[in-house]
Amino acid sequence: MPAGSARDVTELLLAWTAGEQGALDQLVPLVYAELRRLAHRRLRAERPGHALQTTALVHEAYLRLVDVKRLHVRKRTEFFALSAQLMRRVLVDAARTRAARKRGGDELHVSLPAGLADGNGNQADLVALDDALTVLPSLDARKAKVVELRYFGGLSVDETAGVLHVAPETVMRDWKTAKLWLLRELRRGAPHERRVP
Repeated sequence: MPAGSARDVTELLLAWTAGEQGALDQLVPLVYAELRRLAHRRLRAERPGHALQTTALVHEAYLRLVDVKRLHVRKRTEFFALSAQLMRRVLVDAARTRAARKRGGDELHVSLPAGLADGNGNQADLVALDDALTVLPSLDARKAKVVELRYFGGLSVDETAGVLHVAPETVMRDWKTAKLWLLRELRRGAPHERRVP
């Protein structure tokens, strides 16, 4: 994104945070390509045959963005992290709805990317991944935020460190620990002992 656009994004985020809903309408065209990239990345990790397409996921996330109240997003990276979080919610809601309709027979599965995979190409149930990520903040909020920003927000280590106001080394340490914990939880498949190493 060109520097001028980045400045425009920041100004529009500040206006939107201040309650100017029209600022979001001006913001979305500036960030649409990046939102599509995030959505495509999320959908690429899913098992073939899922119902949502990239454009539909972006539009559903946009509709949820419009409904966000008391927003505290002031940086471009925070906006994309929020957008990715909303896309995650859309996908999980779709998976839960489909599972409820089919009594769990056709839950949505995702292939964990290299960042979270165990090296065997194992697929994880999106609902199980979401359940584990819902528990992680109560155990270690910063590690949960690192996963959210890195995996769902697509932020680099340095960008994540900037958002969290920590050193990049701290982000890497949290990232490694959180990945191990998530993989263990997904393998276990049941909420037994919940403890971050």
